[in-house]
Amino acid sequence: MAEKAKRHVQRPLSRRPRVRHNVTAAIGKDICGGRFAPGAVLPRESDLCQSYGVSRTVVRESLKVLETKGLVRGRPRVGTLVCARSEWNVLDAQILEWMGPDVLSAELLGSILEARRTVEPAAAFLAAQRATAQEIADLERACDEMAEAEGDLEAFTGADTRFHETLLKASHNQVFHQLSSIIHAALSYALHASNSAAARHDEALGVHRELVDALRFRDGARAEACSRHILDLAARDLSALMGKAGDA
Repeated sequence: MAEKAKRHVQRPLSRRPRVRHNVTAAIGKDICGGRFAPGAVLPRESDLCQSYGVSRTVVRESLKVLETKGLVRGRPRVGTLVCARSEWNVLDAQILEWMGPDVLSAELLGSILEARRTVEPAAAFLAAQRATAQEIADLERACDEMAEAEGDLEAFTGADTRFHETLLKASHNQVFHQLSSIIHAALSYALHASNSAAARHDEALGVHRELVDALRFRDGARAEACSRHILDLAARDLSALMGKAGDA
């Protein structure tokens, strides 16, 4: 009897992380989707408990998680404020997911492309000097996977993402290496968007292979130029995608 009672007490505790995750996601989606606009004060904890069908503890834990992501901020005697979009951690995979169609906004995709233009050509130049034989082989394998995945957008984007993350790591610059993990989700969304705008990817794949060849011959200037060419193609494809969205 004692063991049964003990198991009965422990079950709700084992479900709590999943419950909190679900509530965090629900509130996050409501914020990112515009139900709770930036600058607005969220409903009181008791009202949130009723709306989402959970305890006050779960609501408080969820709000703490959302605060670490820059979505909300607690204010004494005011309540919990929804932060401006400029404060949101848009590199966070969950926030990108919660944003839904808004993740394809020209402003966000343009910001990601600007960041890539600043980082990737420099990483390619350094990789030409520092990449190991294994890293060059990994980049070539990613190109092969991209070629094999032609016609399968998800598989193509997955291989494309691995290529660019490996390139950052191959620079052997500690900051660029860390960035490869931090920007993973944003990079994947951006590549998916640009890849979806092109009927075929032969041109882009050719430049990716040329970049690998430049690394193999330790030609930094050529590697940097290839990286810039890849980003120019991405900008062209994103512009086409935004044009289609505007016409819709």
